[in-house]
Amino acid sequence: MGNKKRILFVCLGNTCRSPIVEAVFMDLVKRAGVQRDWEIDSAAIEAWHVGNRPNPRAVAVMEKYCLAYDNRARHITTDDFYKFDYILAMDEYNVEDLTELRPDDAKAQIFLLGDFDPEGERIIRDPYCDTNSDGFDKCYHQAVRSCKSFLEDMNTN
Repeated sequence: MGNKKRILFVCLGNTCRSPIVEAVFMDLVKRAGVQRDWEIDSAAIEAWHVGNRPNPRAVAVMEKYCLAYDNRARHITTDDFYKFDYILAMDEYNVEDLTELRPDDAKAQIFLLGDFDPEGERIIRDPYCDTNSDGFDKCYHQAVRSCKSFLEDMNTN
């Protein structure tokens, strides 16, 4: 239990991107047979949606790709910086906010998830204000590529 890696995915509201990415990562570690090695969660920079289920379009994308998900939005806490080994943000603004919030003695390493995308798309698409669901599909595909690459990096280190 002490060797478990802990990862937190963070976006602005924890209603679109980070829940999709969390569900993708949970699915990948399950398929790889290493789900017992990971503790996985997601959180928001802002507390606007705390307690709510993900955006219905995010839920529809997760259902479309058969991803299980039952978490609710939560706000990042100071304790998260001590509890989690890795905090992966969806865009540079999230990284800036997280870097400001991170206590100096915290163990969490902050990364931009898109830096692991083999196609080089560094910013995970934020589809929240879209009028359709296309951006949610794009977010899903970016999540799959980036999470696979991150997991491969973790398995080789």
